Amino acid sequence: MPRYFFNTRIGDELISDPEGEELRNPDRAWEVARAMIRELLKTEGAGRGLLNATLEVTDDEGEIVLEFPFAEAILDFSIERATKH
Repeated sequence: MPRYFFNTRIGDELISDPEGEELRNPDRAWEVARAMIRELLKTEGAGRGLLNATLEVTDDEGEIVLEFPFAEAILDFSIERATKH
């Protein structure tokens, strides 16, 4: 299974994830990134520029596979609409 690293960029500062996590694919890495950001915002709040931060997910070779802005993690992407006929 591939290993993904979840590095946080706040302005010019990069906080590296030295351990990473083995996940089945980039879609699962996206899900984990979103959950991590939401939990961090929940515990730390939106202060310290966190809403302007980005989670950079890289693979074993250091290539960025996705960039996830913290602000996007608070959006509700579920499109569950109840239609009534």
